[in-house]
Amino acid sequence: MSTPFQDQLEIFDNSFPDREYEIEINCPEFTSVCPKTGQPDFGTLIFRYVPDKSCVELKSLKLYLQSFRDQGIFYENITNRILDDFVAACKPRRASLETRWTPRGGIFSVIRVHYEAKS
Repeated sequence: MSTPFQDQLEIFDNSFPDREYEIEINCPEFTSVCPKTGQPDFGTLIFRYVPDKSCVELKSLKLYLQSFRDQGIFYENITNRILDDFVAACKPRRASLETRWTPRGGIFSVIRVHYEAKS
């Protein structure tokens, strides 16, 4: 299912499509808004993926992530939504997204989602 921001993600051809290798992308300044309180949420996003025919272009990923700055969305929903959009854009062999959220009221959350292409 496509989301309004998905078309912001750009890709480029993988120069080594026959080699299996992992790319890790760390995004330490992610922000969104808590839908219950309206307060800002701050998190670190860690993408890990094994590309197939294409890779994600980093500037487009940055702009895509910035589009969530004013979105009221729960941690679990945003983590799954971002991975779904990422997979739809670059169609990796495997991908995971880990989101680590700064403490609020003495509690912090880590959300992990995974994707593996069907053979």
